[in-house]
Amino acid sequence: MDILELDVLKGYVRLCNDGWEQGWHERNGGNLTYRMTRDEVSQCRPFFSEKGTWTSLGVALPNLAGEYFLTTGTGKFFRNVILAPEQNIGIAEIDKAGESYRIVWGLNCCADLPTSEFPSHLMNHSVKKKQGNYRVIYHAHPQNVIALSFLLPLDAKTFTRALWTTMTECPIVFPRGVGVLPWMMPGGVEIARATSALMEDYDAAVWAHHGIFCAGETFDLTFGLMHTIEKSAQIRMLLLQSGQPILQTITDEQLLAIEKDFRISLNHAFLN
Repeated sequence: MDILELDVLKGYVRLCNDGWEQGWHERNGGNLTYRMTRDEVSQCRPFFSEKGTWTSLGVALPNLAGEYFLTTGTGKFFRNVILAPEQNIGIAEIDKAGESYRIVWGLNCCADLPTSEFPSHLMNHSVKKKQGNYRVIYHAHPQNVIALSFLLPLDAKTFTRALWTTMTECPIVFPRGVGVLPWMMPGGVEIARATSALMEDYDAAVWAHHGIFCAGETFDLTFGLMHTIEKSAQIRMLLLQSGQPILQTITDEQLLAIEKDFRISLNHAFLN
């Protein structure tokens, strides 16, 4: 069997293509990583290469020692993943100290580098692994989320309420809300640490004027989280563009009714 016929590769490639078709990945924008299960690693191992050299992560993440991650490549385009997966994505092995990685499959095996946000992704994976069976970290550039970051105060309560009170599914899909960061230089340690700090409390973090990071247990749940946030942001932008006053919205009492009926735990700090 070709490695690309394995379910984990097909799911990963599908998410990349779904994001491209949504228009969230201009040029080489965005990145995706997935922490593989033991069974998935075993299935892929016959295709691994020993050519890759060990590269320092610049940070120690001991709870990720020995893990394997599917990752997009630096400078690679999401639109090309479905066309030439082995050139645009790869599998990275983390060493036994959680301090270095090497590419064992893909990325022109193994000459190319993982996404420039790889250390940032791994710091977020490290946080989410402690919280449960989180395996996916997805960063994209959804247009309406970015637009809202110019119009709303950059705090989690304001941003979350704008989304919760616009579309009924939002409090169900992300009951803890979304975190928000002011503009920061991408690709560096500072934004990686700030994002991973938000991931202690949320499954989504808005990067002002840039995009959003989402974490989830599966490809579908993670893409669904991103899609739900962006759709609510789109509706909010349509309301703002209409120039008309908003006559009604989802109230706090209705949010609490959703909490009760759907048996979720809303972040009550974001209620008025």
